[in-house]
Amino acid sequence: MSSTKPPAALKQRLLDRVADTDDSHLTVGLDDGAWQPWLDGVEIKPLREMDGVLSYLLRLAPGASLPAHRHPIDEECIVLDGVLRVGRHIELGAGGYHLAHQGALHGRISTPTGATIFLRGAVPQACHVLG
Repeated sequence: MSSTKPPAALKQRLLDRVADTDDSHLTVGLDDGAWQPWLDGVEIKPLREMDGVLSYLLRLAPGASLPAHRHPIDEECIVLDGVLRVGRHIELGAGGYHLAHQGALHGRISTPTGATIFLRGAVPQACHVLG
């Protein structure tokens, strides 16, 4: 009995079919889920939480800000639209990436234009915000 491999195109079609029916993916469309009020001028849309790490979107209205806070774990941020200011010296536009390491103190985060950002880090809690 000879061993034959399926042609590459057939193998790819089979892999695509399995991937399309596999429940190991999570997809959240633009209009899926609900934006929830979080802080004044800021809405949050949770995407996924696992082991205390949350992937989520924040939508900041023009002029909105987040107060100074510490990070209990590393937090990654990508600006999806608008302009985001981190402290007094960093300004990021769409596509900009910012990493705050565990224990880092963030200065005030603000936006003159409004912004939507993707974040992955600790589940945000009032105790992480410095008053």
